[in-house]
Amino acid sequence: MSDHYRKLEQLYLNAPCNQYYKPKIHISEGTAEIRIKVEEKYFHGIRAVHGAVYFKVLDDAAFFSANSVIPDMYVLTANFSLYFIRPITSGEIRAVGKVTHIGKTQVLAEAVAYNSEGKKIASGSGTFIISKLRLSEEMNYT
Repeated sequence: MSDHYRKLEQLYLNAPCNQYYKPKIHISEGTAEIRIKVEEKYFHGIRAVHGAVYFKVLDDAAFFSANSVIPDMYVLTANFSLYFIRPITSGEIRAVGKVTHIGKTQVLAEAVAYNSEGKKIASGSGTFIISKLRLSEEMNYT
């Protein structure tokens, strides 16, 4: 399955939106870790990272942990709940996602985001539907 994980990592890194964030990713069985360097361009008006960035790293980590256990089809986020704990203004955001349940048509996963000191800054959980979209080279699964 390590070939599957590396292909998912390439699919993620080649996504146009990730040219902006320049994340790092590592995927293994039922888990995914996303890292993004904090930059001022992600700040809202009171000079801390905007919640949209929290959502992105948490959803991405949970999503790719879910897709790690589905070797042939693409999963889709059906819902995702996010809980903010503390702001982040410097360093790095590290989000760790893990699968909590695998069903016939969906995968449940959760993620926790940490700052550079290892303090929890946010968490979230979601439902990921197993789609009818086959993982393929057309979507950069190479």
